Amino acid sequence: MKIDKSAEQFIQLLGIVEKLRGSNGCPWDKEQTPESLLPYFLEETYEVIESIDQSNWDNLKEELGDVMLHVALQAQISKEEGRFTIFDTLVNINKKLVRRHPHVFGDEKADIASHAKKNWEAIKHEEKKRESRLDGVPLALPALTRAQRLQEKASYAGFDWDNIESVWEKLYEEIDELKAADKSKDISDLKEEIGDVLFSVVNLARHLKLDSEDLLRRANNKFINRFKAIEKELVEKGKTIDEANSDEMDEIWDQIKSQVKKG
Repeated sequence: MKIDKSAEQFIQLLGIVEKLRGSNGCPWDKEQTPESLLPYFLEETYEVIESIDQSNWDNLKEELGDVMLHVALQAQISKEEGRFTIFDTLVNINKKLVRRHPHVFGDEKADIASHAKKNWEAIKHEEKKRESRLDGVPLALPALTRAQRLQEKASYAGFDWDNIESVWEKLYEEIDELKAADKSKDISDLKEEIGDVLFSVVNLARHLKLDSEDLLRRANNKFINRFKAIEKELVEKGKTIDEANSDEMDEIWDQIKSQVKKG
């Protein structure tokens, strides 16, 4: 592989970060810790997601740079504290990628993506010496994402529905149980059954090869856009949202929905 100017720019980034953290560096950068940087790192990650959702590739270019800055900052802090360096991090990921792709760098076979992922999970489980195949899914993940990752790990271990029809049947079963819990007015049962329905919907999305977190994020954005359209329509009629009744807002909502489908 030819080393291009990208490597030079990465080295320059590391040098800039080292200087920012140095004795004559930036007061803000110098006082940061791995923990204090977490909220900013999370924010930058979500900005990457938003850029991709909006197909804003110029913005993605910038946001990926911000993520790389955080990688460089965390590595620099760890270097200063004698834990590891960015070199150690790069060596680790390079070895991991080769080790977990025996179908590319070894003699294993994986003709389709699911086989490759199954190999990855099996090798990872062996390396980590974990008691359960479900171990290692971060608790801090958004609940929908965590549910899908848990289901994926169970599936790679051979615990899964054989066909989509069974997944639909399970979802309908959970909805019926939710209806029964609603009739009984048992709050504890209601909470549990709503959770089961959500988990089953995530399972359906997974079997359809869709990402549940992404789907809900898109649904949120659609709701925001349509609600704002209602507000705009009411303003054009000389009303505020507080002055309109629910029937009037429903009518505008249906009109907007119909226009979107026709478009």
